[in-house]
Amino acid sequence: MQVPVRLGAGLSRLAVAPVVGLELDAGPTVADALARLAADQPVLADHLPAALPVVAGVHAGRDRPLLAGEELALVTPVSGG
Repeated sequence: MQVPVRLGAGLSRLAVAPVVGLELDAGPTVADALARLAADQPVLADHLPAALPVVAGVHAGRDRPLLAGEELALVTPVSGG
């Protein structure tokens, strides 16, 4: 199953592109997508545990299944005032 992953500003600067396509086995979860992304782009691996997964505009837990046609977005938290 093909899953597009949109990377937030902090991650996209490190990656090869702001949107990457992942080929995952049937019935993937957010955690499966993150594991594949870390394997495909090791430069992102250390940053993915802090990334906030978003699917259909809603924060998604790492155990959430990804359905065909859904896009996973990864947003990095910011701090400051």
